[in-house]
This record gives sequence, structure tokens and C-alpha cells, in this order.
Amino acid sequence: MAACVLCRRPPRLHRLLGLRKRLVRTQFSKAAEEKEDKEEGRKEAWESRDFALPEDYKLNYNPSCYRQWSASLSRSQGDNDEDDYRVSNMPPSFRQQCNRYSISSSRHISSAKKTLFDLVSSTSPESQSQHQHHGSVPVSPDVRFDPRAFLKGRPEYWAMTVDLTPRPRALDWDQAWKRLSRSSALKGSHRSPADVADLIVELSSVQPDHIALLRMDKRFQALLQGSVENLGRLSDLQLLDVLQSFVWLKLPPTHSVLDSYEEELCRRASRMDLPQLLLTADAWRCIGKQVPGFLRRLYEAVESRPTLTVPELVHLLYIIGESRHCPAELIRPLVQLLMRHLHQLLPEEVGAVCLGLFKSQTSISELLALRVFDKAHKVSAQMSDYALVNVFKYLRFSYLFHGPWMEAMAREVPRRAHGMGVQGLMHVVLACSALRFRSDPILVAVAQRIPSLVPHCRSKDSCKLIWSFGTLGFLPDQSPNFYPSLTQGLRQKKAEFLRYPEHLLTGLIGLAFVGHFPEDLILLALSPDFVKLALKATQLELKKDLLTLDGALALELPHWTGPRLSPELRAEVSEMMWKVAQTDMCQKPEVLEAESSLQQLLGGRDFVRKRMILPHTRSIDFEVHLDSSGQPVPLDQPSEPPQAPLKSGPSTHPSDKDWGVISLGVTVTEDLIARLTSSKNTTTDPAASVSPRTAPRRVEPDRGLPEPGCHLTGDIMQRLTRPSRTAAEPPGLSEVVKLAVQVTTRNHFCCHSQQLMGFHAMKRRHLRLAGYRVVELNHRDWFPLLRKSRMEKLAYLSRKIYDSVT
Repeated sequence: MAACVLCRRPPRLHRLLGLRKRLVRTQFSKAAEEKEDKEEGRKEAWESRDFALPEDYKLNYNPSCYRQWSASLSRSQGDNDEDDYRVSNMPPSFRQQCNRYSISSSRHISSAKKTLFDLVSSTSPESQSQHQHHGSVPVSPDVRFDPRAFLKGRPEYWAMTVDLTPRPRALDWDQAWKRLSRSSALKGSHRSPADVADLIVELSSVQPDHIALLRMDKRFQALLQGSVENLGRLSDLQLLDVLQSFVWLKLPPTHSVLDSYEEELCRRASRMDLPQLLLTADAWRCIGKQVPGFLRRLYEAVESRPTLTVPELVHLLYIIGESRHCPAELIRPLVQLLMRHLHQLLPEEVGAVCLGLFKSQTSISELLALRVFDKAHKVSAQMSDYALVNVFKYLRFSYLFHGPWMEAMAREVPRRAHGMGVQGLMHVVLACSALRFRSDPILVAVAQRIPSLVPHCRSKDSCKLIWSFGTLGFLPDQSPNFYPSLTQGLRQKKAEFLRYPEHLLTGLIGLAFVGHFPEDLILLALSPDFVKLALKATQLELKKDLLTLDGALALELPHWTGPRLSPELRAEVSEMMWKVAQTDMCQKPEVLEAESSLQQLLGGRDFVRKRMILPHTRSIDFEVHLDSSGQPVPLDQPSEPPQAPLKSGPSTHPSDKDWGVISLGVTVTEDLIARLTSSKNTTTDPAASVSPRTAPRRVEPDRGLPEPGCHLTGDIMQRLTRPSRTAAEPPGLSEVVKLAVQVTTRNHFCCHSQQLMGFHAMKRRHLRLAGYRVVELNHRDWFPLLRKSRMEKLAYLSRKIYDSVT
């Protein structure tokens, strides 16, 4: 048997390096071919099978659900979230993802927060029933919008903005490999700054799937470092081209080379024209890097210019909005330019202007704001949904009610609601609630649209929707699926409440407005660990929200055996709010006048107590007690700190002392009332004037003068309104009627309506549950009386008080 030994000489080192490169490229190509063959095989196997699919079968394809979280995605979502700028810095597990079946790691959650997360079991009967109900709702895709749609209105924008539209021709990986190889071959003096800039611009057109592979290549990193070394020798145009290439390459805003580019662009800003400055600022915005130094130079250039074109003004306001700040010295020239160019704005530009002013929290004059809303109203039919929402945002910020716009939106929003996204609908109803504008067509249309979009709702969206609908008094029976679907959505977002506890409290208080109390979520909100977490949020004052939820729970769910706030915390928050009320609500003219008049009507300070009857409702009332015959009953000493005496009023008059025990001998009878009001008395019996004492009666103001010899003087009015009970006639405590006298304002009601807003409607409900009868001094009646005589005020109060016990 013969044996043959084969001997092969090992290849040299340079051949091994070349072989390695070819092997890597061959493996990459083979892997791609094998993957393509497998896909073809799967497709053929699928097509060969005989599957009977229903005719209405649809495959929902949403690649964004599976997109890897990155800085660029964070920026794009941050553009859509103008109210909470911290969202872009959230870790992936707290992001609002489109895929509701995604699983995120909870290793970063502390043990205390883990305990919070497990407080409410998803297997509770209520949760299971809600889940079954929610599962029957079809899931529709959320609506995407283009925040830069206004750029399509004029060709002038392309000279000052980065083009983010997809490129028609992409560079494949083989061509990118060749260019990287060429860049590594050219070193030192053989590589000019122009070559470096051109090479970066060429590589920026690589296919999107290969961008991450390109950024990790050491040759590309060396190329970036080489561009930094040659920054001073690049022309302005080359520098701007490279900066725009960084946008396409999705360079993270924390990349080390960007600081050098920022310094160089700040140095050159003084010699750049305004379109170039705006283009640079737009590139930095697309990258996501904060460049306050460069923006200061941009604003200085704007201040030195006598005028701006319409595209320059609109794009400048867009940049200001994205930077979330407008310098005070820039507001006046911007206002002048906006007044000059307002009539030339296109519909989408009006929306961009409103969004820029809203994001930067820039206040303009009321006259200019109304003119902006007038312009928006004229072009509302041509505006996109996104632009309409931007107008709503600035309306909410400026807190101006524009009747024609709101009336137009009552017709426009129901027509568009079925095609709008979650955040847009949320901002619409949030603006309506802030402006106290209740439109049933808007609310019903949004309530019908939202249940199908609940999987796309962030906790912030769900809670603000609940708050807005509850504030406007939208009852559950008006749309039976609305509140249950959003409540079930909150149960699926419990992890987000550990980062943003204010959202959960907002949603639960909004549900309390309409009398809905999900016990599993309340168990979470009032648990000791969650309360500690909420109290740590020093940038927000959540103590009042906790007290409101706790107080509502005590009255509406008396059977509740779960956690409650500690008595110490309740007392602390109540005292804090009372101190604030003493310097604010208690000092309002309409409140002071009501207090003084009530004391004069009922007999002194012992019969009227100004206090927070229910501290969790955050407002004051006048507490009055009457016995069964309608006579005032002295109240106990107030628990609040004693207040300083009024500057004017009956309590400062010496004769006002001990009104509760002094009988003045004046008995108000039917005969006496008839004489005083010049009316015919049907009682002819002289003994009627000495009949037993009856309940005090009101004297109508300005109803004709009495007959000669009986004039309604201030002294007579005081004697008529003072109680005539003696000390020997104590009232029966079991027959005392407790009154809560409220001085309302127009802010307590929906606009142009007598419907109470959610918080105040809940307060009325809670006062009745606490055993009080509510007496309202309506602003439509009481405010005009502030200019009338004391006699007319007393007559009005007498009618309101004593009619409440009849």
C-alpha cells in the first residue's frame, strides 16, 4: 500500500492579507446570495401551499415597530412632542413604542420600583374584563406627519434647509469599500482638504442599511479625524456640504468631531450670509446637537438686518422653536416682521409660525396674536391636520379665545378626526379644555377615534385625553368605549409612571371628575412607595394632586380599605393651600364683599366662616348654619388661623357685637312686608301684626317705594336682617342645615354655557356627599351687584340663603 504525502509551501504575509480581504468580501456576497435564495425558496413554498385566507384578511406592516432605538429616532419623535422635552432622553424601555408586544428589560428598575410595578395584578377580575373588552377593538395604524411640510410651499427654502427627502441613487457597499480603500491609501500631503470633503460627501449617499457598518469602519473614523485636521483649509461651501453629510450619515450628536466643527462654524459666522447661517442651524437641528453659541451669532445677524423675506422669517421661527428659546431682544424685531408679512403667509407657514412661537414659549401682543388667528381662520380649509394642531397649541399657550376659529373647528375637526393621529387629537381637546370650549361634535368624534389608537398612546397622551374630557364634563355614557379603553391603556403603561408619576395622577383625577375610580390604579397611586416617588419630584408640585385624589376617594368610595395618605401629610398640604388662599382667593373684591354682606345679613362674624370646607377641592367657601326655622346658628371657632378684621363692614361697628343674643324687637310678618313693599295685604286682622315670629323674608330691591311714613333706610334693613332669637332659644343640633356659599366666576363654567367645569362639578358633588347644601352666588348676578347699594346686595343674599332651606 503506497502512501503519498502532499507538501504545500505556506503563502507569504502580503498574500495572506489580500486573501483575507477577498475572503471577507466573498463571504459577505455569499451570505447575501444565500439569504436571497432562502427567501426565494420560502416564497415558492408559500405559494405552492393551498391556504384558504378570508377575503378581508390584511397584513399590517409597520417597520417602525421593529426599528432599533437610536439618537436619530429619538430626535424624530422628539419633534412630535413639544410638551415634554425630556422624552428624547428616555431609555428605550420607557419610550412609547408602536409595538405593544415588545418586551423591555427591567434590570434598571430598583427593587422599590419593582414593588410598585407588582402592586396591581393584571389578573384581577376588573383587569381581565377590561382586557377582553379592549381586545375586541381593532388596532389601526397611527398617523405619521411631516413637521417640515411648510418647506414645500416655496422653492426659496431649499437654499437654507437640509434636504431630507430620500436620495434617488444610493451608493452600494462595494463602491463604498473602494472609496474607503482609496482614502486609506492617500495619507499626509497626498490627501488634500477638498479630497477629504468630497469623499465624506460621496460616502454619505451609502445605502441606509450600511450606514452603521460604515461608521464602525476604522478607515472612515480616520477620514473624519482627517477632516478635523483640515477644517481651517476648507471653504465655506465645503464645510457646509460636510455638515449636511453628517445628517445623512446619522452621526450621533455626541460624536467627538462635532465640537470642532461647531467651533469652526462659530468663527466663520460673521462672514456668512443669512441663508448660509439658516442652513447651518438647520443642519445642527437635524443632527440633534445643541449649539447655543452658533445660534447667538445667527440672532445677532438677524438683528442687524433691516428686513427678512417671508421664507427667511418662517424658517427662523422654526429654528427658534426647535431650540426652545427666543432671546428677549429678538422678540420686537420678530413681531414687526410678522406684522409686515402676515398677509403673505401660506397655510402651512401659518402653522409653522404658531409651532415656533409655542415651542419657544414666546409671548406676543394680544393684537398680533388675534391677527395670526384671523389669518389661520381664513386659510383653515387649506391647512393640513398638522398645521391645524399647531394653531391649537398656540391658542392654548396664549390663552386667547378666538370665536370664529373655534366655531370653524367644531365643523372641521369632526370631518378630519378619523384620519388624525393620537398626539394631534390630544392637543386639540387639551386646547379646548384650557379654553373652556365644549363642542360635542369635536368630543364625540375624538372619543370614537381614540379607542382604535390606544396601543399607540403614550401614558402622557392617555392621561391628558382623560383630563381634557373630564374637565369638559364628557360623561361615560356619551361614548361607552372611550374611558374604559384609555383606562386599560394606563394599566399597560405602569412602568412609565415610575418615571413620570404626574401622568398617573393627572389621569386618575380626570377620571374622578366623571365619577370613575379604577381601584387597581388608585391602589398603585396611593401606595406608600408611589407617594414617596411622587413627593421626590421637586420640579412638580404633586402634593395637591395626591390630596385631591385621596379626598375624592374618601367621599366617593367609603368602602375603600386600601392605602390612604397619612394624616400628617393631609394636614401639611391643607395648611399649605390655606396659606396660599389667604393671600389670593380670600382677598378678591367679590369675596370680601360677599363676606361683609353675609355677616351683616346673618348677624356677625360668628355666623359666617370663610374656609376650605373640603381642602382637596383647593377653593374656599362660606359656611353657614341655619336651624329648621331658618334662623342662623353660630358656628364653632374656625380651625384656621384667625384673620385680620375687615377694613369695612359690620364687624367693625360697635353695635354689631352679640347680635346672636340681643333681641331688637323687630318681628318680620306678612303684614309688615306688605306695608314696606306697598302691596295689598289680604290680612285685615289687626292681631296679625303680633303673630308668632316667622322666618325672615327677603325684600326685593327697586320694586317701588313704600307709602309715605315708611322709608327703607339702612337702619331698618339692618334691623330686618338681624336675627331675633334670644339666648334662651338654642336651636336643635339635629335640625341644623349646613350651607356652603360659593362665589363663582366665569372660569368655573364652560365658555358661553352654564355647565360647570369638571373640577367644580366634582366639588359640588362632594359637598353634597359631605352633607352641605350649595348656595351659588353666580358671577352673572353677583358681580354687577358689587356696584350697587348695600341694600340691594342684602336683598339678593337674603333671597339666595333662605330660598335654599324652603
